[in-house]
Parts: sequence; structure tokens; C-alpha cells
Amino acid sequence: MADPQRIHPVQDPEAPHTPTVPLVSSGASRSENGDPAGQYPPFQRTIPVKHSKPPKKKRSCLCRCFCWTISLLLLLIVIIAIVVGILFLVFRPKLPKYSIDGLRITQLSLTNNDSLSSAFDVNITARNPNEKIGIYYEGGSRITVLYTETQLCEGSLPKFYQGHENTTVLTVELTGQTQNATGLLTELQMQQLTGSVPLTLKVRQPVRIKLGKLKLMKMNFRATCSLVVDSLAANNEIGITSSSCKFKLRL
Repeated sequence: MADPQRIHPVQDPEAPHTPTVPLVSSGASRSENGDPAGQYPPFQRTIPVKHSKPPKKKRSCLCRCFCWTISLLLLLIVIIAIVVGILFLVFRPKLPKYSIDGLRITQLSLTNNDSLSSAFDVNITARNPNEKIGIYYEGGSRITVLYTETQLCEGSLPKFYQGHENTTVLTVELTGQTQNATGLLTELQMQQLTGSVPLTLKVRQPVRIKLGKLKLMKMNFRATCSLVVDSLAANNEIGITSSSCKFKLRL
């Protein structure tokens, strides 16, 4: 029995030739599963974006309160400045004037325990030049007489009221004792021989100012007077050869 005839396909020589391309190039790497490594996208790192937190309401309230407080303080300062300016224009305030017109020494001697006993009578003239302002001299004043920073005696002004454009003459008694004053008395006696003895008189006086019917708060009036006298002889009138005073008014 004869074998069946086999037919094999023959490529048409006139058909166009299509080159075959391998699925994977020769230089490409393969994964363990046989898939190309290039088929997956490259790895990219994602950086999280941080958004700023909105301001807290508590901080906003504090800032608002602080701004209101500053504004109120500035407004208060402006109001006070306006009131002070109006009062200044209406009353035209002037500082009072003081002068030391006389000095009498009634005692200046050593005691048995080497203490120097001093007693002075000081004549003080106080002038109020204001037309619409009165001055209340309150209690608690202090007057001291010093020689080269050493206190000799002290006293106080009486309590009184000084009206508008008024001049008041006061005689104030000052007394005091200085311990271990033998050397001080000798120095004073030698200074007398020159006919020029420097003394300092300090005054601290609480006062209250009256503007019309309005009585202001208490203030401290301070005065420092530099005196030069010709003698320190007891029971004699002392000549004042020079006198100058400086004044300060403090709240």
C-alpha cells in the first residue's frame, strides 16, 4: 500500500518579507517571573506637604485686649494733657518765692558731754504771686540748718493758709544738739574770724494747691538756701551777706 502524499507550505517568493522582532531585546533584563523589568514605572518619593495651622482664637483675643488697653491709655494721657493745658491757661500758675531775711542765734555752746547746743531764730518771708491760686501749708514740715553737711539745729513751719497775692513773714525757732562737737565748735570759731561763715538751710514742706474751689492732692515743696553770715555770736543780730535759694515741687 502506498504512503499518503504530504503537502508542505512553501513561502511565496514574491510576498514581502516581514522581519521578526524578538519580544525581549537581547540587552533587556528579565525578572524572576520572566517579565521585563522595564514594564513598571520608576519609583518616585512623595514628600508630604505641611500646611500652617490657623492662628488660635486665644492669641487673637489677647492681641485685641492689648491693643485696646494701649489705646485707652493713650486716650487718657491726651485727656489729662488737655485738662492740664486748660488749667494752665486759666490760672497761670507761678512758683511761690521765699527769702531768709534775718537770723538770730540765741545759743551756741558746748555742754558737759561735749555736745554742741544750738538755738536759732530764722525770719522767713513767703510770697504767693498767683492771682487765682491759694496755698495750704500742711503739717509735717522740716527745716534744718547745716554747716559743711553737719546738722546744727532743726524745726518746722506752722500750719497755715496763704491766699492770693499774699506775703507772709514767719519767725521759726530751730534747736538742736550735735554729739562730740569739740572740733566742730573750734572750726566755727576759726571761721568767724574770717567774717564769712557758710550755712545751708533746707526746707521740706507738704503743701496743697487750691484752684478756685478745687483743692488738689498733697505735694512736697523743697527749698535749699545757701547763706553766708558774718558772725555766729550768741544773742546778737547776724548779718546775712549773701543768700540764694533753689525750689522744687514734687508729687
